[in-house]
Amino acid sequence: MLNNIGVPGLILILVIALIIFGPSKLPEIGRAFGRTLTEFKSAAKELVSDNNNEETKKPVLSAVKKDN
Repeated sequence: MLNNIGVPGLILILVIALIIFGPSKLPEIGRAFGRTLTEFKSAAKELVSDNNNEETKKPVLSAVKKDN
């Protein structure tokens, strides 16, 4: 997704963000984005590990013969 931006595109995005938010808000926005990304990664890892644990802990189902 971000492979085609390049250095000039990144500089343009940063300049636009600086104009819109101002220099005092950019560090706060960066920290909030970093925390959000960290929480997303940890949640994704937790979901993957939970999924792997469920697959290994699945009980073996066997047919039970009913007596009528």
